[in-house]
Amino acid sequence: MRIDILTLFPEMFQNVLGESMLKIASEKELVSFHLHNIRDYSNDKHRCVDDKPYGGGAGMVMKPEPVFNAVEAVELLDDAVSTKILLTPQGKTFNQGIADNLSKETRLMIICGRYEGFDERIRSGIDALEISIGDYVLTGGEIPAMVVIDSISRLVPGVLGGDDSLQDESFMNRMLEYPQYTRPAEFRGMKVPEVLKSGHHSKIEEWRMENAILRTQERRPDLLKEKTE
Repeated sequence: MRIDILTLFPEMFQNVLGESMLKIASEKELVSFHLHNIRDYSNDKHRCVDDKPYGGGAGMVMKPEPVFNAVEAVELLDDAVSTKILLTPQGKTFNQGIADNLSKETRLMIICGRYEGFDERIRSGIDALEISIGDYVLTGGEIPAMVVIDSISRLVPGVLGGDDSLQDESFMNRMLEYPQYTRPAEFRGMKVPEVLKSGHHSKIEEWRMENAILRTQERRPDLLKEKTE
């Protein structure tokens, strides 16, 4: 998978993309990350990418020209057609299902907003999936982009190695994950459930399923409702 990231602050991504699982994904050549500074595609000698909103109001709005120029130029850097993503509070709320679908794409292009948002012609003129990571306001789209990239990349086959473990993670089956334990068997009076030490695999799986359902009922009953609809 190739992921192109269009941003005004490419340096924000350096440490995130160069550490942990994303670094491994890159080293395995399973995912390649390409950073592009939107300012480089401005027609203004001052590399201006924003301007005051028509009709007045607070803040600045990202201009259409640099974004369109960037999208069109970056698209030509690879033969594969990219699935484009706009990170915006007005987008569809990101979830595990969207991550799973996007992980099957050959190429993604992620466009990070800033200031008061995108000129509306960017939304209407670029065929892109609009994504939000939640109902709150951040300074820009860079941190949401990191969330989306991390969530998608780990689902690419081979990145995590033991891909079977993905099936037991929270949200994969519209349920939260069951409680997990490791050594020591007892810590400050808190003991590991006996069934997990029994070696009886069918009983362990039964315990895990029961506790996954119970935890989901207690903490995210909405997930179980969606599962049955």
